[in-house]
Amino acid sequence: MRITDSNHTWRGRRLSAAVAVTAAAALTLSACGGDAEGETNGSDNGEQITLTVSTFNEFGYEELFDEYEELHDHITIEHNKADTAENARDALRNSLGANSGASDIEAVEVDWLVEFMQYSDRFEDLTDPELEDRWLDWKYDDAVDEEGRLIGYGTDVGPQAICYRADLLEEAGLPSDREEVADLLDGDWDNYFSVGQDFVSGSDSAWYSGSDNVWQGMINQVEVPFETEDGEIIADTNSEVKDLYDQLLTASVDQELSAGLSQWSGDWNDAFQRDGFATMLCPGWMLGVIEGNASGVEGWDVADVFPGGGGNWGGSYLTVPTQGENVEAAQELAAWLTEPEQQVKAFEAIGAFPSTVDALESEEIQSATDEFFNDAPVGEILANRAEDIEVQPLKGPNYLLINVAIQDALNRVDVDGIDDPDSSWEKFVDDVEAMR
Repeated sequence: MRITDSNHTWRGRRLSAAVAVTAAAALTLSACGGDAEGETNGSDNGEQITLTVSTFNEFGYEELFDEYEELHDHITIEHNKADTAENARDALRNSLGANSGASDIEAVEVDWLVEFMQYSDRFEDLTDPELEDRWLDWKYDDAVDEEGRLIGYGTDVGPQAICYRADLLEEAGLPSDREEVADLLDGDWDNYFSVGQDFVSGSDSAWYSGSDNVWQGMINQVEVPFETEDGEIIADTNSEVKDLYDQLLTASVDQELSAGLSQWSGDWNDAFQRDGFATMLCPGWMLGVIEGNASGVEGWDVADVFPGGGGNWGGSYLTVPTQGENVEAAQELAAWLTEPEQQVKAFEAIGAFPSTVDALESEEIQSATDEFFNDAPVGEILANRAEDIEVQPLKGPNYLLINVAIQDALNRVDVDGIDDPDSSWEKFVDDVEAMR
């Protein structure tokens, strides 16, 4: 994806599609964390130090690391980039379990941040009164543990809009202008599915790619989906979860709104080239995925709307493990990397959408447009979508595994066609029971 403002171009990033589907062994941790103060080398005494930073996929930090080294001639940054988020998660688990081997800064993805919250004493408290208003409230609050300690500085977020094929909507007799589409889809999920029925009645294409993509938007609007605050697993007994499951499969299968494709599969990739579906839920990072798969296809646009209001899909944090030898210097680097100015630069580099208030309001973000998406004002749209997020799901330590299990249940019906909704739900219940 190429997004432009008056001075810059950038390409979006794709989040890793693979997720672990079996429960990881619990961390074996000793009773006490590392002595952060005793192990800290100050970053202002001129001593030559090396800071290690572990990330995954793309954060847009390569040029920022060079800039930081130029500003601090006594600091060298060693970047360790895992090929997938899952491998980064496993490596951090092992390092915390052994109380050795973690980088000075460790990137943590939002869906597994809560897993490491169980061991928040293993991370430096990054609370700084001067930084409390830097981020969107919900982004900041999600990284605060029960004792009020901030264990991560927010990097990017994934506010969701609706990407759509204007040409396919027009052929089906529906509005195609982005403002008209925003008005058309304004409302709840029932409205989104109702418009989908109107679309498929006049088109050979599906309304959306598959249930797993839509599920991400629906479940991220449920305040307490899978686990309660005290750790009780309720995913299989939560009527709100079951109602969404039934609603989605009714739309996907009975109303035939789904193309029956599993997200990230080869068939899903190919469908972009053969008019496979008309709409997609798209956080900012998905724009680049769409452009990459739909190269040469004209008609994609972005509407400033999302069913049910707002929703976030994706985003990460920078944490500082207490076992490091340069905790103070690492905290300073993490704070610098997440400053609004640096978040704008990461946005320009690879499309990581900022989580800081000042960055969202900056001219660089507000003026950013995307040529592939009919010059849509994607910066302004995604900033609006970020401000419209009201609910962030409570994500317990089993969130990732439970969400994979329910997406598997959806796909058994919508993609593979080997189960009906009831029998597939019962298999999901068995999967959840095994996690207790």
